[in-house]
Amino acid sequence: MSTTKDHSEQLLVSELKNSNEKAFRKLYDFYYQDIYGYSISLLKSKELAEENVQDVFLKIWLHRENLNLEQSFKSYLFTIARNQAFNLLNKAANDVLLKEEVFYTSEKSHVEGDYSIREADCKKLKKQAIKQLPPKRKRIFKMSRKEGKTYEEISQELGISVNTVKNQMSKALESMRVFFQVHDEFT
Repeated sequence: MSTTKDHSEQLLVSELKNSNEKAFRKLYDFYYQDIYGYSISLLKSKELAEENVQDVFLKIWLHRENLNLEQSFKSYLFTIARNQAFNLLNKAANDVLLKEEVFYTSEKSHVEGDYSIREADCKKLKKQAIKQLPPKRKRIFKMSRKEGKTYEEISQELGISVNTVKNQMSKALESMRVFFQVHDEFT
């Protein structure tokens, strides 16, 4: 049974690579609920989850020629959904209105169940990723994301250039992305 499903999925992904819109629509319809539920578990907001799903499938469509037929399409979708959600959460940490939406207002729409387990896993994974950063990079990351300081404020406080702060933040985010990919326990 599952080999037939895998084969038909692989066929659809192959068609998608060739810009077949019907194949794209079938894959979208098949995976929409899973990606939406996973996005809600991470973002705690119906609106943000919906936006995340749209972004995931937009990314799939825009990069369809690069799809790997040997790779699990489902795993690929969930990895994109997770990475985009984490990017949105990182952005939310610096955007007051978005922070309000993600961390406070959306608590009301929180769906119980195994999502709370996934949420705990995500928090644990994020803490581990931060813990892996070199001390200076970790300090800069925490000053920016947890204390909400601007790059200029960090630069002045630590006596380093704004470019150094930007480079350290860029390296911190990149190494965290890599950490999430290596420690992918969600797919």
